[in-house]
Parts: sequence; C-alpha cells; structure tokens
Amino acid sequence: MNNQINDNQTWAENIIIIDADYADSVAFDLIVNFERMLERRIPQADIALWLDCLALDGGIREGENEVQVILIHEKSTKSLKNFVPSSIDKELDKKAFKDHLGEFIINEIPTESVAPKEQLFCDVIQTMSNLAEVKRIIAVPDMAYYDSVRTALRNIDEEKRITLLAMQPMPGGNFRQEILGYSLMQALGIHADELK
Repeated sequence: MNNQINDNQTWAENIIIIDADYADSVAFDLIVNFERMLERRIPQADIALWLDCLALDGGIREGENEVQVILIHEKSTKSLKNFVPSSIDKELDKKAFKDHLGEFIINEIPTESVAPKEQLFCDVIQTMSNLAEVKRIIAVPDMAYYDSVRTALRNIDEEKRITLLAMQPMPGGNFRQEILGYSLMQALGIHADELK
C-alpha cells in the first residue's frame, strides 16, 4: 500500500477517489467531440465545478460537509491537460476550496514503480471503505480495471454509500452507479439545451 495512505490519518466522512489520467482522457474526448458537434470552442473543465458535480452524484447535499479528494495518477503525469487548474503538484495537491457543499481538500498520489495504478486504486478504495469514519465514497476508476474495482468492493459494509462513475452502465455490484459524462459536460460548460 502506498505510504501516503495510512490508518492513523484522520479522514472525512466523504471521499472522492479519481484516476486523474483517465478523467483527463475522457475530458479530452468530450472536448473534441462536442467542439465538432456544437461548432464552438469548448474550454477546459473547471475542476472545482466537476468535484461539486461528483459530490452531488454521490449524494452529498448542501451544508458544512468535508470532502477529501484523492487524485491517483501516473508518476510521470505533472498536470491535467483538460482541466483548470491543471498542475497536480503546484495547483491541486494539498489545496482546498469551500462552497455551498462544504470544504474540498485535494491530495495526489502518484503510482510507484512497484505497483500499477490498478492495484493502487483498488488498495485505496478498499482502505477507505474499511475505515469507520468514512461513510461515503465516490470513485472514478479507469474502465480498463473496472472489474478489479468491483471485486475490491465485493465485501464492503452495506452501511457505506459507494458510487462509481463510468461513461456507460457497467455490470453492477453492491454500489450505486452514475454516468461520468454528465458531470464532465457540466464542468466543460456544455448545456443540455445545446444538444437538442
């Protein structure tokens, strides 16, 4: 397990775990496709707005919530090309923002050479789901290892509210599912009325 996650650390009730490389790739695909479809420039995704949308998809409502965000990424990834702010270590890691949903605290975990990202993501989600103080987990895994994440969540306490986001409905498990594209479209400034 990565040394940046340990059981002695205090965690919030709400955790968002994101494969940052995958999210950046999906945002790129949406930008390219919607620029062609809508015949206008699509700006980079507003990461704070996207985190708000993920929180809402996971059942968080207005209030004084604390949400810890974990960005898992390849060690070589220094910035997200399709989000603002984009620099993982300078603009996102150990930063926070507060809005109507509460305070969001962002941390990054780069992969180590000894473990692939799939294993790291599954280890983090399992560790978080086993912590008593964590009540809600919202996860954005790469679809390439979705089945591994589903297996990792197989024996999770049913009291936990776990929501996985994917670009299409996937085989289920003991968790909720939401469509990832909707939250990213909102963060990219794509509105439903443009799609008619």
